[in-house]
Amino acid sequence: MEKRITVYGYGRPIYDIVLSTAFEGLKEEIKKLDVQDRRVCIVTDSIVGPLYLEEVETIFSACCKQVISFQFPEGESHKNLKTVENLYETLILHHFDRKDMLVALGGGVVGDLCGYGAATYLRGISFIQIPTTLLSQVDSSIGGKTGVDFASYKNMVGAFHMPKLVYTNVSTLLTLPDKQFSSGMGEIIKHGLIKDVVYYQWLRDHSQQIRNRDLDICMEMIWGSDEIKRKTVEADPLERGERALLNFGHTLGHAIEKWKDFQMLHGHCVAVGALAAAWMSHDRGMLSEEEVLGLKQMMEEFQMPTAVLGLDMEQIIKATKNDKKMDGGTIRFILLQAMGQAVIDSQVTEEEMRQGLLRVLE
Repeated sequence: MEKRITVYGYGRPIYDIVLSTAFEGLKEEIKKLDVQDRRVCIVTDSIVGPLYLEEVETIFSACCKQVISFQFPEGESHKNLKTVENLYETLILHHFDRKDMLVALGGGVVGDLCGYGAATYLRGISFIQIPTTLLSQVDSSIGGKTGVDFASYKNMVGAFHMPKLVYTNVSTLLTLPDKQFSSGMGEIIKHGLIKDVVYYQWLRDHSQQIRNRDLDICMEMIWGSDEIKRKTVEADPLERGERALLNFGHTLGHAIEKWKDFQMLHGHCVAVGALAAAWMSHDRGMLSEEEVLGLKQMMEEFQMPTAVLGLDMEQIIKATKNDKKMDGGTIRFILLQAMGQAVIDSQVTEEEMRQGLLRVLE
């Protein structure tokens, strides 16, 4: 079974998102990109490489002039400019030019770093996303946001650079650790909360099958999530308005991630930030207590944290001031006007954030 979503930009098709249950369809997709005379560098990490690199290398070797790989240690702590420098050096030593291509094989860290390398090497070369984690399949591989962390500031250095293809093999979820699967659900639930209450309810109704990793249900879930993100990105490719809604849960989530020293998974930080934002929306009279508690229960079903230990509230609030979503010194905070309907609010106060954080800090 295969599903396909075409992403448009400025009225023209830019790339396809292909959902499959195997890598066997990848060869035909690569051939469409006219890379038979080009070099390809597959960028992966120390976790995904041993699982899938050999299979993917074999597929590309049958379609391209030369295939090399660049592997770096897994984890957010390696998503930095030093790793990008090492990637640049590898490309230079293998004489990569502007018509050659990078391939991101892995999760969000790999995709973000590879995409940024592609955006900046020789002022920009093409790249493909092959996401292997749930979070990257529904979020980071779609929309062209690339970047790396700088010091302790998440994604502070980056560029918008669209891939030529996103190829998702849903069966990679079968090798994904439970914690990583749970992290991905944080972004999926977020998509339902901000844009589609029917999808949000579908997730609740299919909770058991999703947790069992029924591949047919997971493909349907990923397709629905990708569609929400596609429509949002198409409407606002450079995040000057509506696309900011995708940052629901991220303002506080990124601050929590920073003060957890990136030891807490991104999707889990977003989940905690989203729950705090839901309580803030409740305090504004926009959500009922029942709706917020229902969200909390759903997160718990998917083994997501609904509170964090050992953090200082004032430090978290201070960290939001360095968030890249600031606009003229004001935070563009995302609240829920209703379940499935998010809104950008530039009037959120520090006291409102404190009240939201009180419910998620222990």
